[in-house]
Amino acid sequence: MANVDKFNAKKNATLEILSHDLAGPFIMLQQLAEYMGEQVGSLRNENLNEMIRIMQTTCKESVDLIRDFVDQEFLDSANVELKLERVDMVERMQQMMESYKQSEAVVAKNFTLLAPQEPVYVTLDVNKFMQVLNNLVSNALKFTPDGGHITLTIAQGPSTVRFTVADDGIGIPQAQQAGLFDRFTKARRPGLRGEKTTGLGMSIIKTIVGLHRGRIWFESEENKGSTFYIDLPLNMASQSNGQQA
Repeated sequence: MANVDKFNAKKNATLEILSHDLAGPFIMLQQLAEYMGEQVGSLRNENLNEMIRIMQTTCKESVDLIRDFVDQEFLDSANVELKLERVDMVERMQQMMESYKQSEAVVAKNFTLLAPQEPVYVTLDVNKFMQVLNNLVSNALKFTPDGGHITLTIAQGPSTVRFTVADDGIGIPQAQQAGLFDRFTKARRPGLRGEKTTGLGMSIIKTIVGLHRGRIWFESEENKGSTFYIDLPLNMASQSNGQQA
């Protein structure tokens, strides 16, 4: 066991170094491209502006891909531990949704939270799990047209709590649904406004849910929207030490 921990620690340190060394040049090139764009803007050369824009976009996508890959490797590592605490998820989701509702006019979407009046306490790593919910909402934003609706729901059962993120957007084609949670899934596609994706996001989401001894699934129909469901145990502290089985 000590050798496994030592190997994982070495692997994680190597990933950190590689992430920094690989992403660093792309970040520098992106900054240089931004500076060049400012300097040549007055020339009104559309071809030149387009080439600089491509440089900026390519650098940003490369950095995102590197960081997403490293994030996935960290989550897959055997020594990933959750920082468990007992949290009122109704309160946390209200705070999150308040931020989204303040941006309704900007993003041209309508946000709704359906939650009980009383608190719903769940033992979890709140930072990691809020990342899951935010990523699901972010994906809903990408694939929901202007004027669409995004609804979050939290409902408590006897021993579990269910979270749902639903939208009335363009939905997921049937042919892409089976591999949606795979790493580097072929289901990746640009958003309605051309937002890029690496295809790693859903894999990371599933890994975090799995670390919480939960399960995630979805229902979707083209042109009618998608709904993602997450079931978590109310108290996983007594079930595990926070490590993935």
